[in-house]
Amino acid sequence: MRRYRNAKIIATLGPASSSEEAIAALFEAGVDVFRLNFSHGDQAGHRERYDIIRSLEQRFGRPVGILLDLQGPKLRVGKFEAGKVTLKAGQTFRLDLDETAGDDSRAPLMHPEIFSALKPDTNLLLDDGKIRLKVIDCGPDFAETEVITGGPLSNHKGVNVPDVVLDVSSLTEKDHEDLRFGLQLGVDWVALSFVQRPEDVAEARKIIAGRAFVMTKMEKPQAMDQLHEIIELADGVMVARGDLGVECPPEVVPGLQKRMVRACREAGKPVVVATQMLDSMVNMPTPTRAEASDVATAIFDGVDAVMLSAETAVGEYATETVAMMNRIILSAEQDDHYRRAMGLDQRAPEATAADAITAAARQVAQTIGAACVVTFSTTGSTTLRLSRERPQVPILGLTPRADTARRLTLAWGVHSVPTADCQTFRDMVVDAVRVAREEEFAEVGDSLVITAGVPFGTPGATNILRIAWVE
Repeated sequence: MRRYRNAKIIATLGPASSSEEAIAALFEAGVDVFRLNFSHGDQAGHRERYDIIRSLEQRFGRPVGILLDLQGPKLRVGKFEAGKVTLKAGQTFRLDLDETAGDDSRAPLMHPEIFSALKPDTNLLLDDGKIRLKVIDCGPDFAETEVITGGPLSNHKGVNVPDVVLDVSSLTEKDHEDLRFGLQLGVDWVALSFVQRPEDVAEARKIIAGRAFVMTKMEKPQAMDQLHEIIELADGVMVARGDLGVECPPEVVPGLQKRMVRACREAGKPVVVATQMLDSMVNMPTPTRAEASDVATAIFDGVDAVMLSAETAVGEYATETVAMMNRIILSAEQDDHYRRAMGLDQRAPEATAADAITAAARQVAQTIGAACVVTFSTTGSTTLRLSRERPQVPILGLTPRADTARRLTLAWGVHSVPTADCQTFRDMVVDAVRVAREEEFAEVGDSLVITAGVPFGTPGATNILRIAWVE
């Protein structure tokens, strides 16, 4: 089940893709990591999907990554007497902590943390940004606003506050329960929603305690002010263009995406671009040309993975969508511009022995025309360092830990393989040659570049580079 591409595909599971047959079809079409979206469904349903994925892992003999996406805080207006109202531009509209059902002049908003952060001229966005309010006057339990953009507003629609940092944790009580559940199951990545500051990532890392990799979803414009600090604390970053596109003007989002991808690549952290990548395929068998270009642009920028949401969770053409994304990635990566972009965008290695070794491995592999670079890593750090270098040949990531192999399924260019732990340097070379042949990366006469850390099992101790030939 070797993939002949570098960028990975993440697919969200849902009502359209919950059976063993459907999930198997998605994997065969090209999915590398499955996303369990805890904003929808219940724990029992997610457990069923988790068990199916792990059984398919055995069936196909390939590690499969599982990403738990936490819901995060959901800010919503309360109920209306008539179920919905219509707001008109220019009118005043009050939001307050009174639970009484609302009308066309006021509505309950049972979130004191919002009111405590507001000030005059702050913008409030309702129903995914369809309605825009501007604060005229406010206090600890109310906000008088002017309707800037009107329209229909119904019960429990979402509220976004793009201009301020709210005094609220990114982890709700539900998130804590879902996180405990997911870590007990054994998920590989945990995606954090509503991250506003580095402290939100640090809080989650403390709870997760190394049992999964942490992915920060960048969907709040305030988080961009501390982008590098957040990236440093995270194991990976998701450019979550859904909420980000609500809180920022549409014309700003592409530039933010480029900035985040560039920062993640410089830091050597996996970066995922998500939301509406092939959205028209929810109901159509083919994407728009603009959507195909959107996916290809992310690939040309060197992202580690692209993600499908509604397309595979509820779409009518889930498998076809994955197959299409697979073809777009392959086409982009075979384009001359792709390799030129990778070369022009080469990052200088950090001033450490480990980074010097991995940078040298990339250069040596290119110079001698190696079939692949083989990494040995217990934690995955050696393999991720090499992935940062974006070598021109595949990366065969060997690890004695199944959880590390699964986590690496999201990293650019990495074909991860669980293997027995090595006791000697000779064992490592023999194992590398054997796996490279078995996984169809090399044939007799091919050369391999091997990199690892000695003593074996020491995290971050990449200090050896070896050339070997397949005999």
